[in-house]
Order: sequence, then structure tokens, then C-alpha cells
Amino acid sequence: MTRRLAFLGGLLLALAGPAGAAPDLAAQVKSINDGWAHITYEMKGSSHQTVALAQLDQRAADLVAHNPGRAEPLLWEGIVVSEEANRANIFHKLSLATRAKDLIEQAYRIDPRAGHGGAAMSLGVLYYKVPGSPFGFGDDRLAKRLLLEALGMDPGGLDANYFWGDFLYDQGDKAGARAALERALHAPHDPQRPAWDAGRRREVQALLAKIG
Repeated sequence: MTRRLAFLGGLLLALAGPAGAAPDLAAQVKSINDGWAHITYEMKGSSHQTVALAQLDQRAADLVAHNPGRAEPLLWEGIVVSEEANRANIFHKLSLATRAKDLIEQAYRIDPRAGHGGAAMSLGVLYYKVPGSPFGFGDDRLAKRLLLEALGMDPGGLDANYFWGDFLYDQGDKAGARAALERALHAPHDPQRPAWDAGRRREVQALLAKIG
């Protein structure tokens, strides 16, 4: 199946760090998360979004620098960079996507369960969104393994089911995609992340409408 070149429509992971995470770190990770959701779903104008993402990327990188060895800051820097890849021109997409993969792989190595499966999910999305060899590092078999790993950790999650459904649709499995997307819509609403919750559900509905 022809690959889509818009590498990532945005990824969303659980905000809380692992048990014992410092409250100030959790709050700073949430700030990056909220900033990403605002830029992705609420900010108007692609040029404004590009500038805002670059600023958020720097904030995330600073958070990583001040918290060495922690998975959550790495994960969120990778998510922000992947959103930059999604919006970049064709000459910069692959380099940004590769940088995002490197960051999220570091987070995954530190804690494979980071973000309640979000690290595995984020890598899986990159592997099916990015073209394969010789143009990129895409790998559908690896994507499937990682997405199923993430789904096993968060079987009722909005993101886990949305991206699994999107992957199945990309593979031509409309029935499987529809079932996953319907599960996504039954995920509990998250009042702590209203911009993401509403925005992701709109994406789910849009893909369901596309499937027909």
C-alpha cells in the first residue's frame, strides 16, 4: 500500500510519570503535553504553529537536559519533534522523523512501559508512517509489533485504539480498523486534557467517515 508522507498526525501519551516521579517533573511534562495539544488542535495558521513548535521543542530539550536518564522528557521531546516533521517541507521531514525516532527509542530503552505504552506506540506510529527503504526507516512488521505491545498495555485507550485502527486502515483492513476506532470512541473522556481529548476524537470520527 502506498505510504502516506505526513509522518505523524501527532501522538498523545499518558501525562503522569512512573510511580515515585517528582511532582515538579510531572507538572513540567504536562506543560509540554498541553502545549503540544494547544498547537496541534487549537492554534490557527501554519506559520504560527511552526514557530510555536520550535519553541516547545527547545523547552522539551531543556527538560531532557535537566532530567538525565528519565524516559518521560525524552518521550515528549520526541513527540514534539515528530509533530515538527509532520509539518515540515519534504526536504526536512525525514531528518526530523529520524531525530524523533532516536529520542523515543532512548525513552523506550529506559522504560518500555513509559507513558502506559506510549513509548511503544510512538515508535510504532513512526515505523508505519515513514516510508521504508531506500527512502526511510519505515517497517510495517516492526510497527505492528510495537502497536500491539502498546495496545496490550492500554487496551481501552483512545490513542492506542486510534493508531491501531489507523494502521489497520493503512494495511487495507477496513473492518478491523472500524472496530478499533469504535473502541477508541468508547474510551473515557479526560477532563485534564480537553484539547487533546476533543481533537483526537475528531480525528477518530474523520477516519470512520473516510472508511464509510
